[in-house]
Amino acid sequence: MPRFLPIRETVMLSSVYSAGLEGVDGYIVTVECNMSPRLAAFEIVGLPDAAVKEAKERIRAAICNSGYEFPDAEITINLAPADKKKQGSAYDLALLAGVLACSGDLPDKLEGMCFIGELSLSGEVRPVRGVLSMCDAARAAGLTEIFVPARNAAEASVIQGVTVYPVPDVVSLVKHLNGERPLVPAAFDKSSFFGGVVRHQFDFADVKGQEFAKRALQIAAAGGHNVLMIGPPGTGKSMLAKRIPSILPDFTLEEAIETTKIHSIAGLLPENVSLIAQRPFRSPHHTMSSVSLAGGGTIPMPGEVSLAHNGVLFLDELPEFSKTVAEVLRQPLEDRQITITRASGRLTFPCNFMLVCAMNPCRCGYFGHPSKNCSCKPSEIRSYLAKVSGPLVDRIDIQIEVSPLSFEELSKPMQTRTSTELRDEVNRARAIAIERCRRDGLKAYCNAELSPAELRRYCALDDAATAIMRAAFENMGLSARGYDRILRVARTIADLDGSESIKAHHIAEAVQLRALDRKYWQR
Repeated sequence: MPRFLPIRETVMLSSVYSAGLEGVDGYIVTVECNMSPRLAAFEIVGLPDAAVKEAKERIRAAICNSGYEFPDAEITINLAPADKKKQGSAYDLALLAGVLACSGDLPDKLEGMCFIGELSLSGEVRPVRGVLSMCDAARAAGLTEIFVPARNAAEASVIQGVTVYPVPDVVSLVKHLNGERPLVPAAFDKSSFFGGVVRHQFDFADVKGQEFAKRALQIAAAGGHNVLMIGPPGTGKSMLAKRIPSILPDFTLEEAIETTKIHSIAGLLPENVSLIAQRPFRSPHHTMSSVSLAGGGTIPMPGEVSLAHNGVLFLDELPEFSKTVAEVLRQPLEDRQITITRASGRLTFPCNFMLVCAMNPCRCGYFGHPSKNCSCKPSEIRSYLAKVSGPLVDRIDIQIEVSPLSFEELSKPMQTRTSTELRDEVNRARAIAIERCRRDGLKAYCNAELSPAELRRYCALDDAATAIMRAAFENMGLSARGYDRILRVARTIADLDGSESIKAHHIAEAVQLRALDRKYWQR
């Protein structure tokens, strides 16, 4: 007798898109939902972590509490690519859309759409981290409509070329996709980002004296150079450092997007903020760990070096940081990115920051003070300074001594320039540097980023400048890195002067700003 196979059961299949995070970048995840009329079951495959697996209960409750019926069927959802670990709760909204499309509550064709967001049990759509990076990946993949939590809409709207819909809850999403009650797209006002006046709490006009230090910090801001300030307690090192953001050059839109991506991934972007409008200023405590500085964790997150990207990383009391922590800085200062390797893979975060350090010359703080006696023994001074390694100091372009002020300097009314005046000069110098690089098809934002080949092109010296440089190299025992860094600083000083060529006095000033490593670390 011939065998007759049973009639095949009806199977519903839907496919929608979501996005995940890999380091600072996003990637597209295809959510395939298969539903068949068998014994009720709900399974998620495709390397989901615990948070993704728990989405099953959030989706079930959100559908029922929004007034829809959860299908009594066997549901299998695959997250592709299936060989990449899926982490976090940002897939909830896409998983829900796939289930509702199979059950007939949504259209079965959701092409060109991307769904991002976490669900509450009541059906509210909650904000998630890294929306800006995920929306950028969706745009690159050709998706044209992106549905995000309402509190992430301002951030997502920065991405141009796509339509971003803020979704407050499940009911609003269903009614929009069924054409019953359209959502209003979020819009980014580019003019508001560039037109707003950035106000800073601190101003250089408040600082009496220390004109040499102010000049050095202006040069550092114009060229993106690293700075080390050494001086006794109470001379104003921290006060000066806190005012550096007030003279940093204007944020470009590209830099703002890069910085916002990192802060969004770290969960530090305030709600309803589209872009970070000011360069970051990070000042971690010296008790921090190397993981906090470099980044990492079970799910690798950006550390302080990445959170300071396009801004300032200020390390006060540098010798008090663990030597292991301080040495972490050496590779990021050279490469301007940091790679974190874990069992789950390798992730690279950008960290193009300006390092500003402050320290006392000894443990008691009064070594070399004109009026107070140092209580430290010579061996204790050497031990204290040895906490900061020579290779790290060699990577710091500008090294200045901040001396105590006299009574006359403190009590006498002094006319000093404001941060606005200093910042205008910094902007002009930075514009010169950027234009010079763009003219030759190079992508550099400041002189501190110039490669050795670009140094040879833009930092040619005449005979007088060469003579000063030769004397400095021989007398100060400069390394090749130190030689290059003096050239970069001299290039910035020339830009501040509006000079196309580097003159002898530019080299002389750059050399003067790099003399402390010989005084303190090469004695």
